[in-house]
Amino acid sequence: MIELMITVALVAIVLSLAYPSFVSVINSNRLAGASNDLIGDLQYARSEAIRRNSRVSVCASADGSTCGGGNWTNWIVRVGNPAEVLRTGSAKQPVQLLASAAVGASGVTFRSDGMARTAAGLLLDASFAACIPTTNPKENARVIRLGFGSRVMTTKENGGGACAAPADK
Repeated sequence: MIELMITVALVAIVLSLAYPSFVSVINSNRLAGASNDLIGDLQYARSEAIRRNSRVSVCASADGSTCGGGNWTNWIVRVGNPAEVLRTGSAKQPVQLLASAAVGASGVTFRSDGMARTAAGLLLDASFAACIPTTNPKENARVIRLGFGSRVMTTKENGGGACAAPADK
């Protein structure tokens, strides 16, 4: 009986030491999953714009069928007028998905040449951040940059335990 109690005590000590590491791994995997989902939908929208020879948009959606809502917790990939929803995506709690100012209310629209452009016709240079408001892991944000109209790049960033919309770069 004493041996069993010692074993249980040792297991409890080991688990209490390992728990913070598990939280860090779980949060890191949540961030990677959310950012990969958005990246996949951005790349899908670009390829569909080229394939269909029309504009395809990725935008925030409150209801899963129309653009709007401002919050990027849920998003859709849509084409045409009237709009046909090709895909829906979401970031599961506690992950927050934030967009830079360049994304705007209309989201990201790829033209038939595969490039995303601003309303003025310039190549879009915008960012998204998948973030968890925690310090575990220290790099609590994955910043997804859409540069030169179509190139997607992801970086890990230390948000200091807070989540903020990324800057346009």
